Amino acid sequence: MQHALKPVPENNKLLGLEGLRFLTAFAILVYHYRHFAFVAGKQVDLVPERLPLYGLLQPFHNSGAFGVWVFWCISGFIFFWKYRDPIAEGSVGGWKFFVLRFSRLYPLHFVTLLVVALLQSVYFNLHGYFFVYQNNDLQHFLAQLFMAGEWGIVQGYSFDGPIWSVSVEVLAYLLFFLMLLATRSWLLNMVIVLACLIAPSLNASGQVTNCLALFYVGGLAAIARRAVGASRFRKPIETGAWLAVAVIGPFVVFLLRNQLDDVALPLFVIYTPILLFCLSREFTLPRVLQSAVEAAGNMTYSSYLLHFPIQLVIVLCFAVAGRPVPIYDGALFAAYLFATLLLSYFTFRYFEAPAQSLVRSVLRRADGPAQGALRRASSV
Repeated sequence: MQHALKPVPENNKLLGLEGLRFLTAFAILVYHYRHFAFVAGKQVDLVPERLPLYGLLQPFHNSGAFGVWVFWCISGFIFFWKYRDPIAEGSVGGWKFFVLRFSRLYPLHFVTLLVVALLQSVYFNLHGYFFVYQNNDLQHFLAQLFMAGEWGIVQGYSFDGPIWSVSVEVLAYLLFFLMLLATRSWLLNMVIVLACLIAPSLNASGQVTNCLALFYVGGLAAIARRAVGASRFRKPIETGAWLAVAVIGPFVVFLLRNQLDDVALPLFVIYTPILLFCLSREFTLPRVLQSAVEAAGNMTYSSYLLHFPIQLVIVLCFAVAGRPVPIYDGALFAAYLFATLLLSYFTFRYFEAPAQSLVRSVLRRADGPAQGALRRASSV
């Protein structure tokens, strides 16, 4: 598998992955609803069973944070799907790759960083402490400014806290690009995944190794999908994968309902790429439904960065009104989710997408095939 395999037709829009991205983002929104029970940096007197729709959304309420791991795996799939061969063959160089990533991630990160810095200062003036994330000083601000909050330069979550996972993923992007300059062999993916799984036993565990394991195993799923697309055994392989998903899936849900333990990383490393392999097949949907799925996938990054600022606005409104936040009220839960999703939709359409185009036009001039690559990568 050293050489490029016959590509899957480009009309495969990965709609299954777009739907999974949205579901994963929604799980994180539900899990972080418990922020409303925080006083300073600690959760106080929360009764999880009383949270809105707890019976229906228990896996999300209890373990939605693992959605970050699924995101990392999806990112690995998409990066290997779109960039593996172009980078290895030299049609996507370092500057182009940087522009694609920077224009996709940085504009909204910069704006939300400033918004949260302002809102946290207002919250601090009212309460004498910050909301949830306490390390909101100049040192952490500068680290966040360069998306380096989780690079070991500073310690502790700060400002728009959820950005920590993107900071970790940026390191995976760098390794991804550098490694492809040397080889595109799937064996490298295996080595990195196995090394990251061994790391915890060597007291070297951490979110960086978790991210790399999931990113590269997601890449293996993409490599497998392209290989199977050209195989005469495609149908039996896909059938076996779907059976594995159906058998392992209920076990995963059971563990999510009862909190994951030490088997979490191996379980996600095994199950998630199989799920991605299955969902990356071509799906034929009515045009209206396809557009809805694509729009939902596009909203994931904005919902991830916007939900904490929205929570800040909500708690500030209750503070000004002199009322406690009614965390167990279904109306608050619905309003929080609706406001986040609605604002995310408009943010992608009227800020993220235009900002990407503007940054890319300023930083480089794309022409011919490169311009097409830029357009195809705009939602990644």
